[in-house]
Amino acid sequence: MKPSILSVALCAVFACSAMHAQKPVWQPSAGHTQVAIWPGAVPDARPTTKPETMEVDTNPKEFIGGRSVTAINNVSRPTMTVYSPTGKNTGAAVVVFPGGGYEELAIDLEGTEACDWLTSKGITCVLLKYRVPSPHATKYWGAYPESPMALEDAQRTLGLVRFHAAEWHIDPHKIGVMGFSAGGHMVAAMSVHFNRLYAPVDVADKVSCRPDFAVAIYPGHLSFGDESLKTPELNPDIASHITRQTPPTFLLQNEDDYVDGINQSLVYYIALKNAGVPVEMHLYAQGGHAFGLRPTKLPVSRWPVLLETWLGTIGMIPQ
Repeated sequence: MKPSILSVALCAVFACSAMHAQKPVWQPSAGHTQVAIWPGAVPDARPTTKPETMEVDTNPKEFIGGRSVTAINNVSRPTMTVYSPTGKNTGAAVVVFPGGGYEELAIDLEGTEACDWLTSKGITCVLLKYRVPSPHATKYWGAYPESPMALEDAQRTLGLVRFHAAEWHIDPHKIGVMGFSAGGHMVAAMSVHFNRLYAPVDVADKVSCRPDFAVAIYPGHLSFGDESLKTPELNPDIASHITRQTPPTFLLQNEDDYVDGINQSLVYYIALKNAGVPVEMHLYAQGGHAFGLRPTKLPVSRWPVLLETWLGTIGMIPQ
């Protein structure tokens, strides 16, 4: 029986609707592969109400540095993607934590673009797609200690990088972390929590997950209290665990950051100094929040040069 014109039209409509309803999932660029960081079930798993999706903000008013931003939502199966150096290998490696308020991941602005810069400097980059279930769906905020999930993913990943150091041509004593916004908070959490939050799952969990250096770019969730600079206080979970074992740290923030104000970096800087931890901080007058490494006319855009110099001064890369 020959199908009617109406039935054919309806099938086309339903097929088109299904295509629009099914949002794409992020994949790294050609030549790179995501690898699950947990061999089996993830620890402290939470119920998921939505599938993982990728969304590109195509509104020109929301562009940063003249380009759109890609976000990943509802990550329940964390992965890592290894980017090898494009220049002479320095032996250093950095695990990158994109920001997004522990609700999503700015995977290009604060992820792949950071890896592009790091690898151009001879540094292996490991991009972590950590768990970010929507707090509106799960009623469970993603930052430690309210939730252990993202920090567990970070600890697991750094241990994997150190375990595979020889295979990936990495110096096991030159592995650092870099994070933006909420990822900057996770940099601080990784810098003070060396004991894994989860039961070891294999031999990779027997090596240290302490970073050798830490880079927090416009970090959030570090300061509590009055943002007028009168009574800021460091997040007690971070403050109570800072020791001389906390790794050398690089901090950067803008004074006109109205998402995560400069108190975020100031209180952490003071606490690190008081503990005798080497720390370098850069504050700029303008630049706002969530600018990544994208060039603008503002001086803060040149911060990667400062970071490269700092990495040389602490012996992670050649000066």
